[in-house]
Amino acid sequence: MTVTLPSLDLELSLAGRCGPGRRLVVGLDEVGRGALAGPVAMGACALEIVDGRVPALPEGVRDSKKLAPRRREELVDPILEAVHAGAVGWASPAEIDEIGIVGALTRAGLRALEGLGLEPDAILLDGDADVLSAALVRPDRPAPLVQLRVAADRDCASVSAASVLAKVARDAHMVELDGLAPEYCWASNKGYGSAAHREAIDRLGTHEQHRRSWRLGSLPAAPVAPLTAVGPADSAVTRERTSSAVPRDPTVHRAPETPSPAPVPPAPSPAGVLWSDQWPLQHEEERR
Repeated sequence: MTVTLPSLDLELSLAGRCGPGRRLVVGLDEVGRGALAGPVAMGACALEIVDGRVPALPEGVRDSKKLAPRRREELVDPILEAVHAGAVGWASPAEIDEIGIVGALTRAGLRALEGLGLEPDAILLDGDADVLSAALVRPDRPAPLVQLRVAADRDCASVSAASVLAKVARDAHMVELDGLAPEYCWASNKGYGSAAHREAIDRLGTHEQHRRSWRLGSLPAAPVAPLTAVGPADSAVTRERTSSAVPRDPTVHRAPETPSPAPVPPAPSPAGVLWSDQWPLQHEEERR
């Protein structure tokens, strides 16, 4: 089987697009997006590229999911010595519940960039969802170039290095949280949806470190009574989102309106189910 080794080709290309001279290119990658508990973390590694020259990253840097835990830990110090700057940003479970996982990823990414203490010229972001560009617009300076790349944690060395920093930091944090609530086995599952983790949620309910707006336990979601359909003119949500109401034609005969029955609220769930996960769980290798 052919093993894909990450390179700095895309980072060098981005620096070239920004112009000659000294350029700062930042690789970003998240860890914990699909977990049921704990924060989401965003790792950041900044590279200084001067006229096409960039320091090499340590031998063995790979997508963190492809590395054994001990090897990831061994790479942290060499990575921090090789890059211009490295940092990890966080967004808490409460923030995920408040603003959703996409908004939480934006906050974690901005905090990681702030932790670098520099102004990047370009950002290389793993995935196909741009959670940063809109938040980086400022009136006093041009926004950095943001490049999306699916599987950047596999192909781009700066993003691979960022994934290692984020994974090691988040895993250590989940081990600390396990001391507060060992029944959920966070030291081993790192907050992901293992069978033991879901069974503990069914039995004990949720902890403050759980993302309570997600489907958590192994029990099926509580049934929700179907809502009676309403027309656009009768929908409060539609009225709030429409700039002006459309007046009714008085010459058109309409049947007398009857109030819609109030929807029946869902039964409470011992697993804290409110709605389904907004994102699928990550690869099995991530749950180490």
